[in-house]
Amino acid sequence: MNIIELSTEVKNLLKQYNAPQRLIKHLTIVNSTANYLVQELKKEWNDLLLNEKEILFGASTHDIGKTIITNELYQKGKQHELEGFKILKENGYKDAKARFTITHGNWEDENIKIEDLIVCLSDKIWKGKRVLDLEESITHKISELTKTSFWEVSTKLEVILEKTVIGADERIAWQGA
Repeated sequence: MNIIELSTEVKNLLKQYNAPQRLIKHLTIVNSTANYLVQELKKEWNDLLLNEKEILFGASTHDIGKTIITNELYQKGKQHELEGFKILKENGYKDAKARFTITHGNWEDENIKIEDLIVCLSDKIWKGKRVLDLEESITHKISELTKTSFWEVSTKLEVILEKTVIGADERIAWQGA
């Protein structure tokens, strides 16, 4: 998986809020992971309709609230979620784009869109973390959207995820450097 640069739009937004380098690197990695997953999913299921722009925007801004709630760069917390939503709304983004600041940590909602689940997965799997319930939710969504059996989707998704975790140690080291 290659590291891809954040969009100019997102870089400018992060600059406006003096985002710490660690956060910029994290968002870059999650965005790169989301891009990789989207490309792999589209290869496997060419009839899977995904809003790629929405996914990449969500992946590259999901933690923007940590520009204000900086202690959550190093410890768990959920305050950054609402703060991130507020930041995006103040900058003219609609709820549909700003929602990822909240949904990336709240994926258990059964009505959540596949785009939100992919952002959430990207935020976990880049570092090699596997969350089986999240992966199962994505499997169900893909199965439903492509009219493919759950087990067929599960088998193919597992291969994609196993490839995705390769290089996790290097990504963790890069983020921390």
